[in-house]
Amino acid sequence: MNLAQKLKQGPVVLYFFPKANTGTCDLEAHLFSEKTDDFKKLGASVIGMSADNQAVLQDFSTLKCGGKFPVATANASVRKAYDVVLQQKPEFANRTSYVIAPDGRIVMEYTNLDPSEHVQRALAAVKSLKGK
Repeated sequence: MNLAQKLKQGPVVLYFFPKANTGTCDLEAHLFSEKTDDFKKLGASVIGMSADNQAVLQDFSTLKCGGKFPVATANASVRKAYDVVLQQKPEFANRTSYVIAPDGRIVMEYTNLDPSEHVQRALAAVKSLKGK
């Protein structure tokens, strides 16, 4: 998976989460999977990322995300580059959602360990990008 290639197709919702197969991360994945078709209608892609290894994330993507979007490993350098190192546990990613415009600009950033508003905020940002 290559972010630059995804951006050629439209905006990207890139969301980081602390740990696969835990209550709130499972909930957030489910919420994103429920709205994936809405993002696609607006030309946007969703990508999830955590510090978990790819084998764990492959199962997580299938079971918790319904296979609706890819989930990738955010290694330490990626977590640092996106400023999503979880302070309490630096080996994890913080719960942060970004909406990235096709030109590479970050048009929305939202960090909150509570997963309840990430999807709505990301969808609103994509809609505003599309002028809807």
